[in-house]
Amino acid sequence: MTDKVEEATQTMIRNLEANTGKSLDAWIAIVNASGTDKVKERINFLKAEHGLTYGYANLIALYAKDRAGQAAGGETDMVAAQYAGEKAGLWPMYESLIATITAFGSDVVISPKRTYVSLRRDKQFALIQPTTKSRLDIGLNLKAVEPQGKLEAAGSFNAMCTHRVRLEDPSGINAELIGWLKAAYEAA
Repeated sequence: MTDKVEEATQTMIRNLEANTGKSLDAWIAIVNASGTDKVKERINFLKAEHGLTYGYANLIALYAKDRAGQAAGGETDMVAAQYAGEKAGLWPMYESLIATITAFGSDVVISPKRTYVSLRRDKQFALIQPTTKSRLDIGLNLKAVEPQGKLEAAGSFNAMCTHRVRLEDPSGINAELIGWLKAAYEAA
């Protein structure tokens, strides 16, 4: 997705929870339990049974379809695809980061997307994205933390993050980065 489309989608997801009191994951569970399989049927179900607008119903139905496809194809395949070809050299840094982050607690959820891996607790606290063949971008949610040094404002990188760290070699996985990741985890 383009940055603007991704940003608008993420805003819609935040508004969905604010306006309905249920997260996207909760709505996906509801639609999956509805007994309907087709996107159009799911949209109609959500509109008729739950009074959702077409926009929200469509968002939920499409995300539910996407997640079903991920499950069928295997999330591991999504991560493997991100680190295939020219980006294969980034795989050891990804593995090191995942090992470090999962040691924070048993409640860390690793949620692969098409182009990045979301790291969640109650909500997303970080993401890992192989941006170029020589760089990982680490997105962090650190509200009320001023950008400093390698911790830069996320800008247009990802609407779900407040900060970004560009990681070009394993030496960047240091106490400073781990501290920022831990702080984001604890705030989630």
